[in-house]
Amino acid sequence: MCANLGQLEEDLRALEAAGIDELHFDIMDGVFVPNITLGFDFIRLARACTKLPCSAHLMIVRPERYIERFVDAGANSVTIHVEACTHAHRALAQIRNAGASPGIAINPATPLTKLEYLLPLAERVLVMTVDPGYAGQSILPLSFERVRILKENIQYQKYDASIEVDGNINAANAAKLARFGAERFVLGTSSLFLGTATPLAEALATFRRELATQQHLV
Repeated sequence: MCANLGQLEEDLRALEAAGIDELHFDIMDGVFVPNITLGFDFIRLARACTKLPCSAHLMIVRPERYIERFVDAGANSVTIHVEACTHAHRALAQIRNAGASPGIAINPATPLTKLEYLLPLAERVLVMTVDPGYAGQSILPLSFERVRILKENIQYQKYDASIEVDGNINAANAAKLARFGAERFVLGTSSLFLGTATPLAEALATFRRELATQQHLV
C-alpha cells in the first residue's frame, strides 16, 4: 500500500535486493475498514516481478469468499481478521487447504480471548498496533502489553504461531515489541517508505541498524 505504484517493479526489485523477507499486501474493501486498496491483480503483478514470498492481509468482510483467488494470484500466506469472519476455524482450514500459510489478525480493541481457540490453527497472529485502514498513525500504547500476554499464552500452550505486528513500526517500537515476543514486523511509512529522497535499501539498512541499537536499550 505504501509503495510507489508508478515504479512498482523497480521498488520490488530494490526490496528484494535489500534483503526484505516478505511482501505484505494490505487488502481493504472500504467496509471492514474505511479505505479501499489493492487486489488480486496487484499480487499477480508482484509475483511476476519478484520471487519474494507474498502475504495477503485481508481487511475485508467475509474473507472466505476470496481465499482461493488470493492464493491463485500468488499469496503464500493469507491472514484474515477474527472480527470479520463468522466461521474463523473453517476459514483458517480453507487457507491451509488452498496451499497457503494461515494467519489470524486482531484489532486493537478486540480482546485477546477471541483468539483462544484459533491459535492452534494459525501459523501467524497479526496484532494490529493501530486501528487498521490508514498509514501514518501512532502506535497505541497498550499494544506492547497485548503482545507480551499473547506471547506468554502461545508459549504456555506450546503453539507454533509466530507474532506479527503492524502499525507505526519504527526501530524503537520494534525493539520493544521484539522484547515482548514479536517476530515479524510490517514496515511502512514509519521506517521503510520514507519518500523519494531515501532509497528503500538505505531505509531498510538504517532500520536494521537502529533496531540493533535500540534492542540494547530496552
